[in-house]
Amino acid sequence: MQVVPLKFRPTNDGLLLFADDAGGYFKADQSFLQRYAENKLNQADIHFLDRNGHAFSAIGDLAYAGFEYRFASRLYSPTELDYVILVPTLRCNLACGYCQVSRVNETTPGFDWTDETLNAVLKFLGGLPTKRIKVEFQGGEPLLRLDVIRQVQAFCRSKFEHSEFVVCTNLQEVSSEAWALLQEPDVFTSTSLDSDRATHQAQRTKSAEKTSAFFDNLAEAIDRLGADKISALPTIDPAKPPPAATVIDTFVNYGIRSIYLRPVNYQGFARKQFNALSVASNWNRYHSSFIDALIDYNWEASAHIEEFYFTHCLRRVLRSGHNHHVDLRNPNIIGYSYLVIDHDGKFYPTDEARMVSRVGQFDLSMGDVFSGIERDKIETLNAEALNNFHPDCVHCPYQAFCGVDLVDDLSRYRRIDLPKHLTDFCQRHMYIFDKVFSLIYSADPKVQKSLAIWAGAVEFDPSLSKVHR
Repeated sequence: MQVVPLKFRPTNDGLLLFADDAGGYFKADQSFLQRYAENKLNQADIHFLDRNGHAFSAIGDLAYAGFEYRFASRLYSPTELDYVILVPTLRCNLACGYCQVSRVNETTPGFDWTDETLNAVLKFLGGLPTKRIKVEFQGGEPLLRLDVIRQVQAFCRSKFEHSEFVVCTNLQEVSSEAWALLQEPDVFTSTSLDSDRATHQAQRTKSAEKTSAFFDNLAEAIDRLGADKISALPTIDPAKPPPAATVIDTFVNYGIRSIYLRPVNYQGFARKQFNALSVASNWNRYHSSFIDALIDYNWEASAHIEEFYFTHCLRRVLRSGHNHHVDLRNPNIIGYSYLVIDHDGKFYPTDEARMVSRVGQFDLSMGDVFSGIERDKIETLNAEALNNFHPDCVHCPYQAFCGVDLVDDLSRYRRIDLPKHLTDFCQRHMYIFDKVFSLIYSADPKVQKSLAIWAGAVEFDPSLSKVHR
């Protein structure tokens, strides 16, 4: 009997969490670790490992094939290019201090697509072989270029069998023509909602008049579009975050049941106004208390609520192939399944890569819509965009669930070879997976109710918390 390599990590209950390369996990005590390390496993150990897919009789047998399949399905393989982020303007009618975009004022000329750029973008989209397309309009404030959005929409609807559009807007000023656009069946709205009015005004709108305009438009958006067509994302300053209950109450009052908490991003204007270089410790404490508050809320509530990213990480633990979120993949190959076209027609592999280039750190552009895609520069990143062989990751039990974010490393540290445990990405994800497993192994019925909801199950399955004794 051959046992697959196991990684382990101490947990707060005195046991050790063990995991294999395919994401299979269990808990055991120090005596099992001793037997495993000394190659002195007893029959009970072997039976447990064999029954739970951590062992096989020989290479090529059914158990081995099953393990290899589970391992391979954990890996992300880029699909055809079917998701594009378009930035028709950098102009914006707000001046948020934490803006990661390096936007320009609404009246500033020279930061919009020209007619030539628009035509080149449409020609590029026309050359894509995919039958399905998702187009996300960002800015600046994309509603300032409603004319461009309309032309892209018309083209995509005629070219592709299925089109979906996301408009990322601050909802500050919405004309009747914009409302008509947002109400269309294939259009979804993404906006920012930084908790209650006081928090939102302090971070974004600055004046009571603009704050009232936003909340009036948000209420109208909920009424016109329905909460299921609106994503409202809060940006949190880890140094002075709003109380979790305040955030939850604000979102619940608008019928929005998924909250994607985000710390201030170390990009754009936020680099100048926030100490966002390393926020992991403050952020992890806040996020943990927020998850606890959600668990308390869901225990009594008839309609549940989630924190989107925590739910995503939980599902990555519980099942393979959960790779739809572009910020957490392994390998995290960039510049293939989706890309960004900036206000000047340049291609970027990610929105964060656009920011790194815009503030003058590194040029991560990939050509432009006039000359075509050039991937030479990003292939250097893609060669390092996996954690399977990284010396700081190979012994981590969370390796199969985690990923890498080399663009974030470049932004924060101007290098990609910093030891992983020193990076913000690693510190935040070690906390998240610690939290995930502390909840999976909790006997609290409140915790188990929320876990079942977030996992998409009818009730909590005790087999998720395997312990070998």
